[in-house]
Amino acid sequence: MGFLAWIVVGLLAGWLAGLVMKGGGYGLVVDLILGILGGVVGGWVFGLLGLWPSRGMIGSILVAFVGAVILVWITRLLKRA
Repeated sequence: MGFLAWIVVGLLAGWLAGLVMKGGGYGLVVDLILGILGGVVGGWVFGLLGLWPSRGMIGSILVAFVGAVILVWITRLLKRA
């Protein structure tokens, strides 16, 4: 995947995670960072489970979204502490 595709996947995943986790996102830049890091975390989690969605943009967005949701959940837990 090219660099631009990583940006698009990260932005979409971070934005979707912000919507799903209630309370909105953190802004364009942080949503992008959470989405890209979410792709790494999601890839790691899916790899541990032995799962991998179909290749392509939709599968990448799904993996990054799951990882971004995990990261948003962790950041909100740390924020409360």
